[in-house]
Amino acid sequence: MKPVYSLAQIGLHWLIALLVPVQYLTGGSIERTHHAVHMGMTPSPWDVVQHQLHNYAGMAIGLLMGLRLALRVLHPPETGAPGTWTGRAAATLHHAFYAAIIGQACMGFVASYFWFEIAPYHVVGSKIILAMVALHLAAAIWHTLVVRDETVDRMVFPRRKRSAEDL
Repeated sequence: MKPVYSLAQIGLHWLIALLVPVQYLTGGSIERTHHAVHMGMTPSPWDVVQHQLHNYAGMAIGLLMGLRLALRVLHPPETGAPGTWTGRAAATLHHAFYAAIIGQACMGFVASYFWFEIAPYHVVGSKIILAMVALHLAAAIWHTLVVRDETVDRMVFPRRKRSAEDL
C-alpha cells in the first residue's frame, strides 16, 4: 500500500516548497549587507529587506519542518511491505530532507544571532539542499512521466486512510 498523507502534511509540504526558493533568491543579500557594514558603508535598503526576509523565512521553514516531522511521527503514512531499492532511496532522501532543512534553519539562526563563523557551513548546507531538491524533482518527474504511478498525486490530493473493509 502506498503512503497516505493528511491535508496538513500536504499543506506543510507545499508551503515549505514555496518558501525554500525565497531563501535562494534572498541569500546573496546577506553577504552584500555584511560586506557593506564591514567596509563602513550603509547597505542598500533593498538588501536589508531581503536579509530580514531571508532570516524570518528561514525560521519559518525550520518551525514548519519541525511541525511536519512531528506530524509524521504522530501520524505516519501507511506503508506496505519493505520496498525496492527505489523505495528505500526515497525514504532515505525524505529523512535526509528533514535533517538537512531543520539543521540548515538552526545553523542560519545561530549564524544570524550568535556565531557568524558558522555561516560557511550554512552556505554548504544550502548547496546540499539544492542538490536534494533537484533529485526530488527528478524523481517526481520520473514517477509522473516514466512510471506513470500515483506517487506525485499522493502529495497533491489528500486521501483518506484505507479501512480494513477496503482491503
